[in-house]
Amino acid sequence: MKKNKALVVSFILLLFLTSARPESKNQTNPKPNVILILADDMGFADLGCFGSEVNTPNLDKLAAKGIRFTQMHNTSKCFPSRACLLTGLYSQKTGYNKGYKKPMSNAITLGELFKMAGYTTLWSGKHHSTELPTTRGFDHYSGLFEGASNHFNPGRQREGEPAPAQKNPNRPWVLDGKVITPYTPPKDFYTTDAFTDYAIDWLENQDSKDPFFLYMSYTAPHDPLMAWPEDIAKYKGKYLAGYEAIRKARFQKQKDIGLLPKNYPLSKPSFQDWDNLSDAQKEEEDQKMAVYAAMIDRLDQNIGRLLSKIEQMGVAENTLIIFLSDNGASAEVVDNVKGSGEIGSLSRWTSLAEDWANVANVPYRFFKNYSHEGGIKTPMIAYWPSTIKKGNQFSDTPLHLIDLMATFSDITAQKYPTEYNNQSIFPMDGISFLPILKGKNIKREKPLFWEWQHGKAIREGDWKLVAYKDKWALYNLKNDPVEETDLSQSNPKKFQDLKLKYNAWEKETAQ
Repeated sequence: MKKNKALVVSFILLLFLTSARPESKNQTNPKPNVILILADDMGFADLGCFGSEVNTPNLDKLAAKGIRFTQMHNTSKCFPSRACLLTGLYSQKTGYNKGYKKPMSNAITLGELFKMAGYTTLWSGKHHSTELPTTRGFDHYSGLFEGASNHFNPGRQREGEPAPAQKNPNRPWVLDGKVITPYTPPKDFYTTDAFTDYAIDWLENQDSKDPFFLYMSYTAPHDPLMAWPEDIAKYKGKYLAGYEAIRKARFQKQKDIGLLPKNYPLSKPSFQDWDNLSDAQKEEEDQKMAVYAAMIDRLDQNIGRLLSKIEQMGVAENTLIIFLSDNGASAEVVDNVKGSGEIGSLSRWTSLAEDWANVANVPYRFFKNYSHEGGIKTPMIAYWPSTIKKGNQFSDTPLHLIDLMATFSDITAQKYPTEYNNQSIFPMDGISFLPILKGKNIKREKPLFWEWQHGKAIREGDWKLVAYKDKWALYNLKNDPVEETDLSQSNPKKFQDLKLKYNAWEKETAQ
């Protein structure tokens, strides 16, 4: 009898140890999950934790427990930014500096890097390309296979509804690798919600012991400005205070929360005088900004859904989450697809335009398409409970989207290849910022470069040479971070030195 009892106890103990072993193994040698979240056309000051009045509690939580980066840069335009993010190379080297209807050459993608490291690779949302992510290392991809679309209905008119305002009713859409053109979704569809739905569905089937890389490529708050009525209602009337009042409040909040030093300057405004607008114009401007804010609010709500999901999976502690934007707020106006109906509805295409874009990019000058700080600065947050031990940190180390590949290579201990699929791969242009996540400092040894359309720039240390339509100006960003005092005449040697370096880079990367 005692022998039988001993056998039973041994069997139960064996079952317990067997069931516990995978979890134990995962804890002793964990590979972190990575969620990379990209917003579209969002300004530096558009999140609550970066100065905004918009309600973003989930991103604010990540910032409070993580690191906010005040010197992270994009390329000022969507598809070159996304190419840099995906490849760790300047877009000039992958052929994505002038167009996107081609494969990304000379490079691997983040999907391929993470796949080599043994990750499940997931991509939901926008892909500004003609190359399916499932051919470049991603196990799953669903989303908009183009640049911009109607947020409520990217396809044909649905029964009982007005015609959706859109540039092209034949925008290609992808559902788990299958291209659908046109894609007419059900009536409860909204892009930000749908992209999150795709991701959560995949995570439902993800073994929590296996690492995953999830790229969330949202299209909010890119125009057309469209949002759910209940989200718009939260902000209706808030922006009747006018451009100047909102801009000053954001700037003061940036200083109060420690994002900017107390002595940080504010650039001269470029918006019109609010008092010169008629009451009808003020109402329209208030509605535009209320919808824009509502889109960011909904984006934050969906990030909250993702956070809840990884908590439910039990993997939140060892999941690195990075949030950023592909360029500064946009002053572009789409005026040939206006449509009818109220601003914010599926039948009206409305753009943010220059006045509110200037507010969204506080404290910087200019917007998307410029290589000035207002065009290339992105609000970036990094959150990783198991590694970032001290919350509410700020980093002012100059970084660029090209640095993501090097950082993820470092994090996963996956060696970056010199060759992939029998093709040569260019060396990474970026540097790893993993040391910053671990509480250490790094120094950038090489200059950073930008070139998109009419904008060009080089930054070396605190010095930045920047041009728009070949009109060059020199700034010392330590003393003049908002780029208002041109030093090219008083520092001709520095001007020429940076110009020569820029010309050499431009020649080296020309394709």
